[in-house]
Amino acid sequence: METFVGIDIASKNFDVVIRKNGTNQKVETFQQTATDIEKLIEKLKPMSPTAVVMEATGIYHVDLARSLYNADLPVSVINPKSFRHFAELMLKRTKTDAVDAALLAEYGQRMEPETWEAPSQHLVDLRDVARQINRLTHMKVQSKNRLHALRATKTTSTMVIESEQDVMDFLELRIERMRQHALELISADERLDRQLKNITRAKGIAENSAICMMGELNVLPATLKAPQVAHHAGLSVRQTQSGSSVNSPGRLSKAGNTYLRSALFMPSLAAGIHDPNARAFKEALVARGKKKMQAQCALMRKYLMGVWACIKNDTPFDSAKLFSSEHQKACA
Repeated sequence: METFVGIDIASKNFDVVIRKNGTNQKVETFQQTATDIEKLIEKLKPMSPTAVVMEATGIYHVDLARSLYNADLPVSVINPKSFRHFAELMLKRTKTDAVDAALLAEYGQRMEPETWEAPSQHLVDLRDVARQINRLTHMKVQSKNRLHALRATKTTSTMVIESEQDVMDFLELRIERMRQHALELISADERLDRQLKNITRAKGIAENSAICMMGELNVLPATLKAPQVAHHAGLSVRQTQSGSSVNSPGRLSKAGNTYLRSALFMPSLAAGIHDPNARAFKEALVARGKKKMQAQCALMRKYLMGVWACIKNDTPFDSAKLFSSEHQKACA
């Protein structure tokens, strides 16, 4: 008796339906936490399922899929379009998480999808190191701000100032150690080595920012389109237009990959000043009435598309092509 599992994934939780002998069991909901993922693994392992099927949802499925893969469970990550076509063929017009999970289990039984291959440990290591650089850099900025505040007050003890300076010096050493390790990981892989050179050709993208982008993007499915990558980075502007807030400036959504968004922010700001093509793009948006934050978000999104092209196509960053009128029409 074969067992198939369908998993419908959201940002904070996921629904699971187990299908045995052509019959679906009751849907179960798990949280997107390490504890709940381990509970699911403990539940599925004794069943020896033929396939555990989920859609490629950008960032949300990656850690879950990898955990199941590491537990030697047969994971299949399918294209959302393929799943929609399957649902249409099965005449399933009702769309809920529970229905999708059940249909994914049936998809596994009827369509026999290929087993998914997880990103290599080498790429996961690069992502982990890049995230540590991001965290340490954030801590360094906080320490620097504290040190500035302490020095601004004449009554602050010299010992306290020296202590905070020691903290900042220590963080700088840790960041440099992580950076060197990231460069070792990159230099050990010819494709990654080319990526770093290609991405840092972009004005505003320094080595640390490129490392962070590479760490996050290289673990995503290569089948993702650039707009999908931008969406999962959380590069959409939330506009408030109600009551007295009609003219409130747009704000970046807090959804998506914060590490990737953080790595893009300062480079895109610099590009808007030093890259003629990026500057013209941003100024044109503002001239058409876009809020400054909307224009900045659009520039971040465009820069991300350029970086994704470097990674996916193994080509150098090309500002002229990225901001060309032909490219604008293609992405409209």
